[in-house]
Amino acid sequence: MNIKRLLPLCAVAAMLGGCATYHSAGAGQLDPADFGEANRQTYAAMIIDPDPEYTEDMETSGEHASDAVERYREGTVKQPVSQRTTAGPR
Repeated sequence: MNIKRLLPLCAVAAMLGGCATYHSAGAGQLDPADFGEANRQTYAAMIIDPDPEYTEDMETSGEHASDAVERYREGTVKQPVSQRTTAGPR
């Protein structure tokens, strides 16, 4: 295609792109409060429970954490127990 034909075609396409809108003329003005709704929905989906209530206290202490750090430094880390999250034969 000739560059002299391609340049005006690109210019017209760019001008038509500026006319694009996401709402119809009959819908009226856009509500500014709706802007950012996708982000708010995404953040809300990431929150599981902002104030969880546990049935039992978590068992941990500074001494327990200190022992774990010492084992790490000495190279004698306890290997975790393998757990499966799906039911069925192993």
